Amino acid sequence: MATTSDSVPFSVHGKTAIITGAGSGIGFSFAQLLLARNCNIVIADLSLRPEAQKFVDEHSSTDEGKPRAVFVKTDVSQWPDLDNMFEVADKEFGGADIVCPGAGIYEPHWSNFWHPPGTAESKDKAHPHNGLGHYACFDINLTHPIRCTQLAISRWLNPPEGSKAGKASAINPKRIVHISSIAGQIPGFPTPLYNASKHAISGFIRSLAPLETLGIRVNGVAPGIIKTPLWTDHPEKLKMLDENVDAWVEPIEVAEAMLRCCEDKTVVGGWVLEVTKGNTRNVDWREDPGPSGPGATAGNYATVTAEVYQWLSEPGWGVAKG
Repeated sequence: MATTSDSVPFSVHGKTAIITGAGSGIGFSFAQLLLARNCNIVIADLSLRPEAQKFVDEHSSTDEGKPRAVFVKTDVSQWPDLDNMFEVADKEFGGADIVCPGAGIYEPHWSNFWHPPGTAESKDKAHPHNGLGHYACFDINLTHPIRCTQLAISRWLNPPEGSKAGKASAINPKRIVHISSIAGQIPGFPTPLYNASKHAISGFIRSLAPLETLGIRVNGVAPGIIKTPLWTDHPEKLKMLDENVDAWVEPIEVAEAMLRCCEDKTVVGGWVLEVTKGNTRNVDWREDPGPSGPGATAGNYATVTAEVYQWLSEPGWGVAKG
């Protein structure tokens, strides 16, 4: 599904990147990596963890020639907020050349298939006031990266007046880097919404491979088990892991693969780079053997599977309250 182009070599040096979810985790590691290569960063997130706040504070100087990091408070489920982060990139840096819609959640109890809308733990509403139902898990993991991609393509084909980023072309290439997951290759009984969203993102990436002929490369990474707050801040997810056996993939390993998505001419549009411990490979959409090796498995997966069956055995499962 990959489509190559004759575009000039792409370097992140001197470019500007918008990264959603970069207040922590993989997005933050990618932001650090890019800024170290003289790339300006727009961090779009609801809030910043202390290390990300320090990063922004240390790189907010407007001194000529120094790369900067700017934070814009963003709820990625709100489309006006997504518009606003692009406007901030226009105002601060003359537009963005790289877009990474990296914000995501790992099917927390408050937006979870096994805690249906309207039940005690869910924040998803069974009876929304306008009649349009939403799963926050899909709003964040799927709808937001799709909408970000549309907004980026629109700006690159129709740049605002005075845009430094300019119009996308073979000689002025642009990059969109998505974050899928090994969950996009496998089933996941305890987390079916998350797995479905990542299957969809991987399919979305592959479907947009032909855009590279316009100078717009859309590709992404599919990390294994990453040591980020997506896991470490959620004890209900840590139950899956046996830390005596299971290996963590470090965020910097994923960030380096994301940099390859931007700069490496051998990593083309439509590719999904699986990142496990010490290993990166393209996942073909045809007859791929699936993830394996350190960082690709959770040794206590049966624990959370049993927990799901316990929930289903409770009287009134799935009945909305009120």
